Amino acid sequence: MYPVSDRFLRRLAESHRPVTEVLLIRTDGEVVPLEHTGGSVSADRGQAIRRTCTVTIADVSLIPRTPADQLAMYGARLRISRGVDYGDGSQELVPLGVFRLDSVEGDPTDGPVTLTGKDISVCVTDDRFTAPYRATTTAVGAIETLILRSLPDATVIATAVDAAIGSRTWDVEADPWAAVQEIAASVGAVCFANPDGIFTIATLPDLLTTDPAWAVEASEGGVYVRGSRGMSADRVYNGVLARGEGAEANTAPVQWLATDADADSPTYWGGPFGRRPMFYSSSTLTSVNACQAAANLKLAAGRAPNAKGDFSALPNPALECGDVIRVTHPDGLRELHQVQSFSVPLDEGGDFPIATISAKEDA
Repeated sequence: MYPVSDRFLRRLAESHRPVTEVLLIRTDGEVVPLEHTGGSVSADRGQAIRRTCTVTIADVSLIPRTPADQLAMYGARLRISRGVDYGDGSQELVPLGVFRLDSVEGDPTDGPVTLTGKDISVCVTDDRFTAPYRATTTAVGAIETLILRSLPDATVIATAVDAAIGSRTWDVEADPWAAVQEIAASVGAVCFANPDGIFTIATLPDLLTTDPAWAVEASEGGVYVRGSRGMSADRVYNGVLARGEGAEANTAPVQWLATDADADSPTYWGGPFGRRPMFYSSSTLTSVNACQAAANLKLAAGRAPNAKGDFSALPNPALECGDVIRVTHPDGLRELHQVQSFSVPLDEGGDFPIATISAKEDA
């Protein structure tokens, strides 16, 4: 979860006035506050571009007429935040993302005007290779080089353990952001643009060993609004065979089979669910350890839908995809859930839906 004060988290469950901020960052560097009437920021770790935004404004004069207008979609960005007004003259704002402005449209007479954008990782994915591209060295170094190729002023940080990768060449027209994710998988990680617009290489927190970042409780003073719980076997896998194809470097092939080894899991490998493997291969995998890291990463996603939840809570703009949250249902059942997606409203009365990718009963 994005770092916030204890006061902030307590106030979310109390009566308070939310505040939102939308800043337009023009291509000349000027930062302009935009008066807005609503919108939302959505985050989903299952999507290639993790964060997207929609902002509504009333001022129809902001609809661009020429490429030089301030809301023209030729490099402008939006920086969006939501927070709490404490009523004592102080506020605490939490960033929701830095977005490339992609469209501005609306009725030129009556409005409203709708702005849409995607987080800045879209700049990497749109910068397709115009010549064969070869990556080597280490995972973090190769990812940083790919990102800086498209965004020279970007900041890249890594909390995942770095390791050497095998040589890998992508063809003309290939997606550089997909290449970033393939390289990150070799160290059991993913890469995304965080709410500050900083590119982060990190592993997914473990549901069973990570302290919950937030409590969603159906009790007096809690933030729980409503929820549902279910299971699905659709596109669920309980094993992943990751293989390294070292043809470019003329290295011996390596592999690792990761399976659901939890005998109490409904998708236990060899249990009543059966064996349902999926397969992943990349020439970036040059060792058994790299194959193991990639296999474990893919397995965490592959078996996750066996238990899922959909909840609605009072909005928490500090929440991030992958966070572990403790949910207490109206009947007293407590569960640990891992956040898959959510949508933060930019108005006072907006709903805050949260979808989770896995759940375990919490004692």
